[in-house]
Amino acid sequence: MLLKPCWFLAFDLVMIGKNCLFTSQQIVYLSHKNHRLYCEVIQVVESRQLCWVRPLFLVDMAEEMDIYSQLPTPKLLMDVRSTSDLLYPITLFKAALDTEVIPLLTQLKIESSSDKDNKTARQKLQQFITKIWQDNTEKF
Repeated sequence: MLLKPCWFLAFDLVMIGKNCLFTSQQIVYLSHKNHRLYCEVIQVVESRQLCWVRPLFLVDMAEEMDIYSQLPTPKLLMDVRSTSDLLYPITLFKAALDTEVIPLLTQLKIESSSDKDNKTARQKLQQFITKIWQDNTEKF
């Protein structure tokens, strides 16, 4: 069996079968309709084909993002770094490109969040991951 090559600098790759999986500190995302949850990979649990991630921000785009064109301004960009980590099936994640992540990161508020903002972020994240679970129950 011939494995497809995967190219990452200074990281150890995790391989399961033919799939090139993620490395720690890599940015990945979950998507549902026009929403994306960008996360940092903490660890890949190979034996269970799960990915432990730390949520960074939730984006609601007016249109689907096209990585080859100028990214539209998001309708919603919510900082969810203060929320809980997730352990989700690795097949649900896609690798994010730096060209799509960096412009979004620069739009996040640098100032500290209030308790109200943290509560709203937790609620939005909970709603999003519930939708992901409902649409992919066979993978859990």
